[in-house]
Amino acid sequence: MRLHLKQIVLLLLFAGFITACNDDDKPAPAGPTAENIEIGYANNKQAIRGRDFHLNADIIAGDKISSVMVKILQKSSATYSADWKMEMTWAEFKGVRNTNVHKHFIIPAEAPEGTYDFLFIIDDENGTKLEIKEDLVIIDAANMPVDPYVDRDIFSRNDTMIYYMNTYVENPLVFKKGDKFTARTQVKQIQGDGVLYTALVKRKLSYFPETVSQLDMSKAIVVAKTQHTGLAPASSVSTLKNVNGVFGGDDITIGASKDVLGNDISGVKGWESGQYNLVILYHNTTYNISIFKSIPVTIAY
Repeated sequence: MRLHLKQIVLLLLFAGFITACNDDDKPAPAGPTAENIEIGYANNKQAIRGRDFHLNADIIAGDKISSVMVKILQKSSATYSADWKMEMTWAEFKGVRNTNVHKHFIIPAEAPEGTYDFLFIIDDENGTKLEIKEDLVIIDAANMPVDPYVDRDIFSRNDTMIYYMNTYVENPLVFKKGDKFTARTQVKQIQGDGVLYTALVKRKLSYFPETVSQLDMSKAIVVAKTQHTGLAPASSVSTLKNVNGVFGGDDITIGASKDVLGNDISGVKGWESGQYNLVILYHNTTYNISIFKSIPVTIAY
């Protein structure tokens, strides 16, 4: 069958129309998403000059991650004592589809106090982008209503001190089945309401809580807990107890069936030999400020 030129042109135009319609019907590529976002400890969206800053997010890319970036920028509507900005990109996430972005970095001491734009940006290899924008307050520690820090942490085995304020009297710290583990921790420069925990967590669980809100009782063995309410400025809180004139901390026996809160020690957190982290978690609920500390412990069960 022979086609005239006019018929050929009409066929080409029709084919182009069908292709264009198919392109229009093609769904747009999925963009990256983020969950469990924490900007600052306990997601308080605060940063202290010269101190560690915490960022966490669970990312799922539409295709694969191209880049992960953070920008801390001064607002055009605000006044600052000096020009300053901070930008960071992490290359290790490139080519990954889903990942946990857990970063710690120092806010430089020269950063001017004020409210900034905090931009968390994920670029996808399919050309899409996720940009999360939040206010971030940068403050000097001297101007904070509370500035909690661990002033004293002492841990004993069978009433014999084995760890004292960042000094390993015995290193590594080893506990055996039947040993009594006593925790004495003190946090200073606080006021208002708050809570202090000390807990044991197996390292093989790949679970590293850094705030009280992250404390999962199905994975953590609570060794000590202290709550406080209505404290005056510059107060302290401690797991130290005074019972009939004898000072001591909360204690737990390695191999006990329950922790100090009465929770069963079973399942994934059941006692076994291996490496643990002893985590100290404090959260001031009045001012939404958190601190944490982690100490390696070995249990030979």
